[in-house]
Amino acid sequence: MLFLLPAYLSENTSITHFSPVLKDYIMQTDYFFVENEKTARKVIKFFAPEKKQADLKLFLLDKYTENADIKEAQTLMLQGQDFGLLSEAGLPCIADPGNLIVKWCHEKNIRVMPVSGPSSIILALISSGFNGQEFTFHGYLPIDKGEKKKQIQRLESLVQQTGYSQIFMETPYRNNQLFEDLTKFLSPNTKLCIAANINDPEHEFIQTKTINDWKKAKPELHKIPAVFVLGK
Repeated sequence: MLFLLPAYLSENTSITHFSPVLKDYIMQTDYFFVENEKTARKVIKFFAPEKKQADLKLFLLDKYTENADIKEAQTLMLQGQDFGLLSEAGLPCIADPGNLIVKWCHEKNIRVMPVSGPSSIILALISSGFNGQEFTFHGYLPIDKGEKKKQIQRLESLVQQTGYSQIFMETPYRNNQLFEDLTKFLSPNTKLCIAANINDPEHEFIQTKTINDWKKAKPELHKIPAVFVLGK
């Protein structure tokens, strides 16, 4: 069995926000696919502090991983070993490379069990006041300045033409630059939601404003996990 396990969005989130069954599944196996070993160990300790870290057997699964890289783990699963799949934050397989092993499990008739938990993308959308019936998640915008400008303006056009909410992210250390680009390339009346530090009880910041109003109230987003949503 492959358990799809949520990670917290903020280390300051209370454990009471999560289903108790999450700890049960973590205690059930020592084998995990992880995007980052250091983060995974912290998440496992958060949910199951009594679990022995020395017993953990972690297999790296990031955006560069191919099936050949995790052949040992796949062999263990075919022999009946349960595994957990952990993202760096939120749910696995959304803005996360975990779908590689999930796809393989379906091909091999290995049961996949999703465990409910937070998704920054969905939480940002439902907090935005925008269309939650029709939306698109675009992941990360292009790094190239010219390509980024085209994409930003394309997303604005999609909102205007279809009414679909447009969701995207940026690497936290480039958030401030993305904000500057959004205020530069978008029309003054276009609405933007910024959802930062989601689930942090003290520092959560979620606001929807027009671009014109955002120019008057620039937020500090450097190195802060954030999701951006354009909508009506």
